[in-house]
Amino acid sequence: MQENNEGYKEVDLLVLGGGAAGMTTALVAALEGLDVLLAEKTDQVGGTMSTSAGTIWIPGNQQSREAGYQDTVDAARVYLDALIGTPDDTGIREVYLRTAPEMVEYLRRRSDVQFAPCGKHPDYRDMAGAAVAGRGLAPVTFDGRLLGKDFERVRPPIPEFMVLGGMMAGKSDIPRLINRFRSVSDFLYSGGLFLRYLKDRLRYSRGTRVVMGNALAARLYYSLKKNGVPVLFETQAESLFREDGRVAGALLRSAGRSLRVRARRGVVIATGGYGHDAELRRRCMPAPTPPYSLACAANTGDGIRLGLQSDGAIRPETQGPGAFWTPVSVLRRPDGSKGLFPHLSLDRAKPGLIAVNGAGRRFVNEADSYHDFVEGIYASHKSVPTMPAYLVCEADFVRRYGLGAVYPGTTDLSRAERSGYLVVAPTLQELARRIQVPEPAFAETVRRYNEMARLGTDLEFGKGGSELNRFNGDPEQKPNPCLRPIEHGPFVALAVWPAEIGTSTGLVSDADGQVLDGQGRPVGGLYVAGNDMASIMMGTYPGPGTTLGPALTFGYRVARHAAGVSAATRKQSSTVSMA
Repeated sequence: MQENNEGYKEVDLLVLGGGAAGMTTALVAALEGLDVLLAEKTDQVGGTMSTSAGTIWIPGNQQSREAGYQDTVDAARVYLDALIGTPDDTGIREVYLRTAPEMVEYLRRRSDVQFAPCGKHPDYRDMAGAAVAGRGLAPVTFDGRLLGKDFERVRPPIPEFMVLGGMMAGKSDIPRLINRFRSVSDFLYSGGLFLRYLKDRLRYSRGTRVVMGNALAARLYYSLKKNGVPVLFETQAESLFREDGRVAGALLRSAGRSLRVRARRGVVIATGGYGHDAELRRRCMPAPTPPYSLACAANTGDGIRLGLQSDGAIRPETQGPGAFWTPVSVLRRPDGSKGLFPHLSLDRAKPGLIAVNGAGRRFVNEADSYHDFVEGIYASHKSVPTMPAYLVCEADFVRRYGLGAVYPGTTDLSRAERSGYLVVAPTLQELARRIQVPEPAFAETVRRYNEMARLGTDLEFGKGGSELNRFNGDPEQKPNPCLRPIEHGPFVALAVWPAEIGTSTGLVSDADGQVLDGQGRPVGGLYVAGNDMASIMMGTYPGPGTTLGPALTFGYRVARHAAGVSAATRKQSSTVSMA
């Protein structure tokens, strides 16, 4: 990296944003021999990835095949074509399907970014080409101590995803922690986690055994450090500049001073989307605009605006609802701040829970994916107030499975009730009054649901009818793992609202991440990846890792394109069978 003392630097590639796409782009570019600079707006890397589940959706990946799970790119193509419902005219979906397994293998061979098969983790719709297992990959648990003091540079998960104020627990850890007093093996396992955590807190602000999206963020950052990629923290791009008709660099604001960075191979926009920009939310999302967002607070549309100012284009009308959705409940944390808990998979599919709208009626299959659940909220809200909707269950359900931020095993709900998080009532009639839904309609809804639960078949919305439903249900509940009557008080209700886990409307690009203008021509020297890039999923949500899979894959393609690795060379260098 060439620099002088007058606020000027020159590099091969300038990457704006230290999230999944930005760090992947910077890492691969460095591995391909480029001189790279990564500029991150905040004082930590990771962005929204750090608070996510961290799964990536990679059809036909080598790791799953090695583990015995059979899947093909051809089947995934059939699935995406059926789900999205429009032709892949640009070929960008095909490029994703062909490149994603190659990207995973590249990172496995050349970095510390490592994934393991999720095993059974069904696609979110039962359609032609859908898979029950093999497409989901999860980041391998990471030891944050390897980063030393720089572990504090990794954005932590949300507090509600940690126990004891700072210990992360993955999905596989939860049953063992809950059952720690029921078996010797679970007690020893849990004790080991607690002991590790206590040792960590002597040196770190939180536990260093990191999982899920936090592990992916830490692994990417660790790989960047090992490859000598400089990261400028608290650095924001104020504008881009051109030379000879192409984007040639950016004017940054870093450490209180201006810094002009010339980028010989180009500038990469990867700033995380527009989750916290009110204007772009109104422009790109359906009405009413969701009041909440799970995106990193620094995702304010900076990159998209830079792209638009440089002749790039966005097309909200072709990108579906503008975001990838999840229902969230709103809680007040001990420090008085507001928290959002995403209802992804741990409660809605379990037997003995329904969701009702303002008319006291069910409106959706509660066990469907988080994205489809919110689509149901929007469909219902067109005729009946459904923001918020209410999850309804027995207090015993909360003891068995937990509800939102209330952990399984909780028998005393008074604290959650006093804080306003839960509504608890001795009878269904009283619960209806407290959540202000019509009592007769609500009573009939529960009666009808109970009748179907005893039969084991949801004749209204099909809860328990899909692979995904059953996967997230309770296998001990027969005959339907997602249905149990709601009849014994006290009864509980929890308000949930629509929110996004990532935006999907973004800058239009080609298959190598080159930003396109309004006429479909590449804007020279300007790339995009991640949630700043128009999603290839066109507003649909095929399975776990729908945002992170493309973020890493197109970050990989951007870096290789900037490094001058041709498509032919990529094909020859790939050792992955795509059949």
